[in-house]
Amino acid sequence: MKKLYVIGMGPGGIEHMSIKARKALEESEVIVGYVKYIDMIKSLIEGKEVYATGMKGEEERCKQALSMAESKTVSIVSTGDAGIYGMAGLILELCKEEDMDSVEVIPGITAASAAASMVGAPLMHDNCNISLSDLMTPYSLIKKRVELAASADFVISLYNPKSKGRPNYLRECIDIIKTFRKGSTPVAIVKNALRDGEKKEIFTLDTFEDTNVDMFTIVIIGNSESYIKANKFLTPRGYLSR
Repeated sequence: MKKLYVIGMGPGGIEHMSIKARKALEESEVIVGYVKYIDMIKSLIEGKEVYATGMKGEEERCKQALSMAESKTVSIVSTGDAGIYGMAGLILELCKEEDMDSVEVIPGITAASAAASMVGAPLMHDNCNISLSDLMTPYSLIKKRVELAASADFVISLYNPKSKGRPNYLRECIDIIKTFRKGSTPVAIVKNALRDGEKKEIFTLDTFEDTNVDMFTIVIIGNSESYIKANKFLTPRGYLSR
């Protein structure tokens, strides 16, 4: 294999992409990705060979990227961080052992970090990410993970929180969390974080509404110490209580 970059593009705006990611795109002869992601970086990849697929074409894209990287320098792109619900894991699963050293994963700003920056500092203490999509994980296991994270007092970032096929999962998981947290616990809803169409709302567990939540939204639920100050969502690290 020649070279395969697995790039985390960050939220989608070019200004939030790392210098290393941009250099890898410049170096690459071929760019592989979901059609909407390719469109986000079109100004950076003019004149390059592009291979794009639609939604749910992840395995096809990864196999094509690996095949093309046998003779060319290739970049496969994901939004956020490629190693967090992105393409890095699948690429390495499909990659031949002898080619592993030719694959380089380049990190990007993940959705939870982007969303957190818009509402304050909610991730200042121990936190976790949980996807509510049941395409790869049984819903019973998702709910168990939510329950355990809530009982352990993690700040929880929920990815893929709501879709037409899963209209009730988010509300059910919020109800699980409410059994471990007081009603005044902050909850942030951030849609399209750090890109066009961004929106944010801050609720509490008692006032939470999921009307504006979709697959482009991150929901962040605070821990037992989180609070709202001047419409900013804060989770203390503990510096002032030492």
